[in-house]
Amino acid sequence: MNRPLSTDYVHAALRWFGRHPDQLAPGERKALELAAQRRTVSEDPHLRMDSLTLGDRVADAVARLGGSWTFIGLCFATLFAWTFINSRVLGSNAFDPYPFIFLNLLLSMVAALQAPVIMMSQNRQATIDRQMAAHDYEVNLKAEIEIMALHEKLDELRHRELIEVRDDIKALAALLDRIDQRLTAA
Repeated sequence: MNRPLSTDYVHAALRWFGRHPDQLAPGERKALELAAQRRTVSEDPHLRMDSLTLGDRVADAVARLGGSWTFIGLCFATLFAWTFINSRVLGSNAFDPYPFIFLNLLLSMVAALQAPVIMMSQNRQATIDRQMAAHDYEVNLKAEIEIMALHEKLDELRHRELIEVRDDIKALAALLDRIDQRLTAA
């Protein structure tokens, strides 16, 4: 941290985390700072989706299609049509006769291209998931700090009330002593 730390901030770090602010992880420091400033940690995760590149959007679309029953159905229909046309319709004039070597080449190329694109989408999603998990940790940590602070405030209020009740009891006891002294004197 470049700026000097306030004693309240240092005290809060020691109280809530048992460590000096310089020893806190970035997420802990952020949660503590936002709690001290009474600001929210939460943010809309969909805002991150606005910054996708064209490649990210294409990878997501390919992953969405490649991991669907629609894709399986299209592949099955294409394979069936390819084999039917080359074995039954065209017969001896087939452009890819049995054992369908050209079809195997095309399927290998599709798999070779589709797999890395799907992996790119999965890697990007894993990064987003890690960021969301870190963000959830910060939100939960700030909530814990706020709950502990509320408990402290409630304990302080209860302590003040007990002191007031004790003082009221002392005053009542003194009043009873005076009344008792008057009654015994009379």
